[in-house]
Amino acid sequence: MISDCHEFNFHKVNKNSDASWDFVIEPHGSLFSLKLREVWQYRDLLRMYVKRDIVTYYKQTVLGPLWFFIQPAITTIMFMFVFGNIAGISTDGLPQPLFYMAGLLCWNYFADCLNRCSETFTANQNVFGKVYFPRLVVPLSITVSNLVKMGVQALLFLAIYLYYMVSGYGCAINAYALLLPVLIFMLAGLGLGFGMLISSVTTKYRDLKFLISFGVQLWMYATPVIYPLSTLKENHPDLMWIILINPMTSIIETFKFAFLGSGTFSWVYLGYSLAFTVIIMLLGILTFNKVERNFIDVV
Repeated sequence: MISDCHEFNFHKVNKNSDASWDFVIEPHGSLFSLKLREVWQYRDLLRMYVKRDIVTYYKQTVLGPLWFFIQPAITTIMFMFVFGNIAGISTDGLPQPLFYMAGLLCWNYFADCLNRCSETFTANQNVFGKVYFPRLVVPLSITVSNLVKMGVQALLFLAIYLYYMVSGYGCAINAYALLLPVLIFMLAGLGLGFGMLISSVTTKYRDLKFLISFGVQLWMYATPVIYPLSTLKENHPDLMWIILINPMTSIIETFKFAFLGSGTFSWVYLGYSLAFTVIIMLLGILTFNKVERNFIDVV
């Protein structure tokens, strides 16, 4: 067991050599190394973290996994009451439960990944200070375990979807639904990238963590979760550029367009979001790997 937070390379020594040891441990750390091969070597640990997150998240609660359904259901009802009925915000001709659940399904996965990944260093400093393993395993496990949670919540969305189909409402799912794996990758990449960047900064500036939850809530209102992009374009065209530079906008609009047949789809906007996702994810991983070398001396 290695009680240091620094990176090491393990080189197996040729048995035919004169050396009396099996492995040589030496410092290593290229600034531009993603260390994905090392993460693959620790895939068993990754699976263990994922299982731990799923099993213990609602451990010792009365309702247990039912909270996966209760939280988005209550949020959807509140959105229907406040934004749909009181404020009278359009849902682009879609039933309110379908419209809000579609947006929340994507947004909750992204927000959960961002919030939990942003606490990687501070929440795991005791473990990181005692044993070495690729620190990237922890935020990656968060994105995977949250994907399971998203899958469970998708069942609620599917139930509402089937209800309206049986009721005679024409839910126009189309070929763009094949983009779902790409959309999930983008949601995970944005949450992972921003989360690791924030986690790297908050190791030194702890007060920034108090802005995270508040900032994520504000970000949701700059994303077409509770309103369609078409309504904003019609009523506030001068604000469109602010919403369109948000990489989450095209992801949620594409999801609604693919599964509900209503929304704004553009290959240009989706390509922009994909490029933004790749850049922020790579930047997050590189920054994360750089900070992990000496973060234990800071926290």
